[in-house]
Amino acid sequence: MGTLARLSWLQLKLFLREPLTVIFSLALPLIILFVLGGVFGNEPSQPGEEVIYRGVGAMSYYVPAYLALVIASVCVMSVPTHMAGDRERGVLKRFHASSVSAFAVAGAEVFVAFVLSAVSALILLIAAALVYDFEAPESTLSVIGAFVFLTAGFASFGIMLGAVLPTARAAQAVGMVIWFVMLFLGGAGPPPEVLTGGMQAILDLTPLWHAVRVMQDMWLGLDAGLSWFVFAGIAVFCAGIGLRFFRWE
Repeated sequence: MGTLARLSWLQLKLFLREPLTVIFSLALPLIILFVLGGVFGNEPSQPGEEVIYRGVGAMSYYVPAYLALVIASVCVMSVPTHMAGDRERGVLKRFHASSVSAFAVAGAEVFVAFVLSAVSALILLIAAALVYDFEAPESTLSVIGAFVFLTAGFASFGIMLGAVLPTARAAQAVGMVIWFVMLFLGGAGPPPEVLTGGMQAILDLTPLWHAVRVMQDMWLGLDAGLSWFVFAGIAVFCAGIGLRFFRWE
């Protein structure tokens, strides 16, 4: 445990030496929140209209969705870039020479992802509360539990990318492509009800879609659906691939 704590603290300090990656991951969901808030407002569907945003106002739909998006931003763009960069610079090789295990490295990445995601989520919630009127969470503890669950899952996705991609530049490029696809086709951009049939099929395959549903279920007090199990399955698969193909150099 002492080794993991020291490694986590070291990784966090190394992570913060890449300010552009961190700022991009933290700021982009905030920018998109205000753009969509200005476009859609926060009026729920009226009687007789098609039910969108799960029957609540747009911002009551998007605020919990963007908590999931914040986690995805950190874990899909920043974590793999940092991990691949550590390999390029020989940092992972030095860890290996110090008898640090791959599990400890993965655990440190999860810790860093959680810290950065939590800070970004707090900034997002404060900014949204100052500008918009949206529903408060039905259960704060349930939302926190979902946040921890989703961070661990998305971190495994980021670790997988960092393990299989050879360079930091490749990890950054692939991470950005995946993130933007998930943004527009994962329930955090256009509402699912306006997507075409083909886009709906892609939506069901994206981890972000299931993460959005998990967070919204807890925020809005809805019954937990299958998305919990689907996301958990994706996380376990990614963790297995990441540890299987993890390379020190």
